[in-house]
Amino acid sequence: MATSSAAVAESLGWADGEAAPAQVVLDALARIAAAVEVPVTADMERGYGLRPAELVERLAEAGAVGCNLEDSLPGDGRLLDVEEQFDFLSAVRAAADAAGTGLVLNARIDTWLRPSDTTSEERLAQTVARARRYREAGADCVYPILLADRGTIRRLVAEADVPVNIIAQGPAADLRSLADLGVARISFGAQLFRAQQARLAEELDRLAADLG
Repeated sequence: MATSSAAVAESLGWADGEAAPAQVVLDALARIAAAVEVPVTADMERGYGLRPAELVERLAEAGAVGCNLEDSLPGDGRLLDVEEQFDFLSAVRAAADAAGTGLVLNARIDTWLRPSDTTSEERLAQTVARARRYREAGADCVYPILLADRGTIRRLVAEADVPVNIIAQGPAADLRSLADLGVARISFGAQLFRAQQARLAEELDRLAADLG
């Protein structure tokens, strides 16, 4: 099972984007890991300011077996230089290997996250280059968030040389089709949390209407 950074933060009264203190997020992660019988991986955004060794240690203490780490900055969303992210992921992998935690490292790629004046072909090339570099850093899989075009997904899976994680939304919402494209891992982001919020809002509206 994987956590959603937005769902965890908002359920605790904070905004997404590392607004919540790291300890608040890790405490919630520990409660989740203790409550379920399946392995739990954590969306840790950019690492909440923790140094790689501390991040690995705190994740292990919380009971997590893996994490997502993204390559854009919280707040302004600026895409980081690929080599800066390579160094960060390499340090996290080295710390995990030294600690013997077997941490599953899912490297999020944010090339599709915001509007860009690059062509789809150029963006795909950037994503493939980042995927390959992050694999060299020790990532177990890569996560190009918001990539929803099936043709592009197929090409990325073929060219990235690393397992690919896709979010199930828009044209890429069909789970069987994603599996047929060779996608190794499927995420739902905050969609289940949003659905729960919408259902609660419906119930509150109904109760308000009953009260007149």
